[in-house]
Parts: sequence; C-alpha cells; structure tokens
Amino acid sequence: MGKKCKVKLDVGTVYQKEEGGTYYFRYQVQHERKCVSLKTSNQEEALEKARKLLPIIQATTEEVISAHVKVARHLVKQARPLPLSEIWNVYSKHPQRAIPATVREELAYHSTLDEMIRYFSRYSNVKDVKDVTPAMAEDFANHLRTMQISVATHNRKIVRIRRIFGTLKDYLSIENPFGSSVLLRKEREEQGTLVRRIAFTREQEEAIRRELDNPHRKLMNKAEIKVVYYIGMYTGQRLKDCALMQWRNIDLEQKRIWVKQFKTGKEVLIPIAEPLQAVLREARKWQTDSYVCPKVAARYQIVDERGKEIGDSLVNIDVLRVIKWIGLEPSVATPGRKRKATVYGFHSLRHSFASFCAEAGVPKAVVVSILGADSSIIDRFYTHVGEDAQRAAIEAISGGTSTTPEQRIKQVLEYVGSLATVSSEVSHIVSLLSGK
Repeated sequence: MGKKCKVKLDVGTVYQKEEGGTYYFRYQVQHERKCVSLKTSNQEEALEKARKLLPIIQATTEEVISAHVKVARHLVKQARPLPLSEIWNVYSKHPQRAIPATVREELAYHSTLDEMIRYFSRYSNVKDVKDVTPAMAEDFANHLRTMQISVATHNRKIVRIRRIFGTLKDYLSIENPFGSSVLLRKEREEQGTLVRRIAFTREQEEAIRRELDNPHRKLMNKAEIKVVYYIGMYTGQRLKDCALMQWRNIDLEQKRIWVKQFKTGKEVLIPIAEPLQAVLREARKWQTDSYVCPKVAARYQIVDERGKEIGDSLVNIDVLRVIKWIGLEPSVATPGRKRKATVYGFHSLRHSFASFCAEAGVPKAVVVSILGADSSIIDRFYTHVGEDAQRAAIEAISGGTSTTPEQRIKQVLEYVGSLATVSSEVSHIVSLLSGK
C-alpha cells in the first residue's frame, strides 16, 4: 500500500487524506486552524496553488485575511493569461469600462494604471494579472499614503484601479484584489489640515471690479475676463459655464440667462442683475460668433496633442491673476501635501453668491434653483437658520437671557449715562441712538 504525501511549507502543510486523493492545505490564521481543498491530486499543481495563498495568509489586515475564503472558492477557476502590460488594451475595449466625461479623466485612468504597474515591477514574480493579490493591493495603497497627496486624490486612484480590475474577471483567479475598503483613506485623516474655499466679501468683489476697470492693469483678453467675472458674480455659475456662455442663452430684453450646467447637466434660469445687464450690453458690441466671450471661449477649449483639455487651466491662470491684483494669495501650502491648496479662485464667487443670499434672507430653495447643486456650499451659509433660537436655548440653560436690539440699545445708553465724561463723538452717537 502506497504512502500518503505530506509537504511542509514556510506557512502551513500540503497533504493528502488518502493515497492518490485530493490535496489539502492546512494553516493557521490568528491562532485558528484553517483547511481548504486544493481541488487537485497533482502534487506540483497543489503546491503552486498553496504558494499563491501564502501572501494572503501572511497579511495582517483582518479584511484582507478574510479573502482567503474567497480565494479557496475560486481555486478551481482557470484564469486566462493577461500580462500587466496588456491590461489597458483589454480594459479600454471592455463594454463595462468607465466612460469619463473628459479626456483628462480618461488619461488619469491610464496614468494611474501605469503607476500601479511600475510599482508592481518590484515584485519579480508578478508578470500577469492573476499574480496580483489583495496583499499586494494593500501594499500599493500604503505606498500612495506616503506620496503627500490628498485623501480625495488617493481614493480616486484606488477607485480607478478597482474599476479596471472589475472588468478583468476572466483573467483573475480570485475576486477583485482592489475591492477591500481598507485600501481607501478616511476624510477624518485631514481634519487638522483641511483647507476650504473662501468666499469673497462684498468689499473684495468691489475691489475686483475696480481692478478690472483699471487701465494700468494688463491681462490677456481683459475685457472678456471682466464679463466672465460679472457673470460669475451675479449668477453664481462655475467658470466653464461662464467662459463658454453663448448669446442664445441670454435674453437682454427679458433680463434672463438660461444655463445648462456642464458639470451636472442641470438647467437653471436666472434673472439678470443691472450691473451684469450693463456689461452684457457692452459685450454686444464685439459680438463675432455665438460666444459672449469668443476669445476666452477659444482659449478655454484648447487641447494638447493627446486631446487633453488644457485651456481651462490657461483661463484659470488669467482669473487668478485678477485675484492677486487685490492682494489675495489664491493658494496656500498644506501640511502633508506636495501641491498647494486653492483657497481663493473663481469658484469663490459661487460661495460668495450663496453667502450674500443667506445674508439677505433669500430662501434656501431659491438659491438651490439658481446654483443648481452644491448643497454643501449652500448648507455652509444657511447654517444660521435657527441660530437665534439655538442661542436663546443655550442662554436659558446657562442662566443668561436673550435681549432684543432695543434692549441692547437701552443698555448702551444707560452705560454711557453713567460715565463721568464722554467725548463729543460718543455724545453724537448717543443722540443718534436715542433719536434726539
């Protein structure tokens, strides 16, 4: 009678329960013994399958460790070969591939994949898609964490690769190795360094208008940039919507602008404010084609030899130059990131629009109907709703009392009246407050 075969590996043992029978792989995970069938009676094939399990068994993350069950279930699956260098050729033709709205984002998919392939070149045994394991995916995610990029950028890279591998099921011997949620970073990681876009004050917007009319300030297509700024100030729309505004969407007689937003596809109808009306009537004089700002529109739509949009960055540079004219620095250094974060930009006008509407008591639903989306922007400036009631509640539980404006004026007058001497300026203010 023959002898049952048993082979010890660095981690675990490959063995047969009976001579000539199926091989099994026995190992321990967090002090728990596990055993999976290798679905073969061939020793060499069994050892190869067991060795593929080793990176997962040796991983430290619980969520990655749990993947061993899924791997075991798919051991019988014969994955088709696909070299890492051929992933893009297969993915780019797959019917379930992502369809980015811009060439820039499609190129970002390709460059992120190339970044992953370059990183995996350090593994001498990784040449094919089926060689990529969850442990390797976690290793790549940890590598991204060292690159001084934002949480959002990190997560976009992981999601892109996850989507790519999601179309390669025929070439994988396991489930998507980038499917684990532990590969993504949490927003709270940047709580201490989060930089937000800042809204312009009314004084800052007025300063921008003055500088745009200042003949000593030089700027490419300055007259058109002024129009773009005015559209942004008085409609709250994004830079692309303003730069590519067409005359067919403007009714100067009825004083209305119709916008179908490029980012969301949402349609909004906005009344034209008087300052914007005057600027648009002036712009009519240079009308050469369908665009309100033809030179800016042509510049905005410039693409490079790959078809990537680069004109938006060129126009944005022009816009930021105006902001620098009024003494503001558009970007600031942020700890943990290579690139500076933008705090003042054209998008600040969108924040300002929401801010001014909130100050004026415009209902939130009306602002949503104009801005079209960005509820986070709107919510930021509408948090004051109910604050008076909240303040009264806090004062009530702390023993304080809520006073009306008239009561506060009375308190000021009583205090000034108690002073031995007051200046003529204070006496004048008192007479105004008391109505004398």
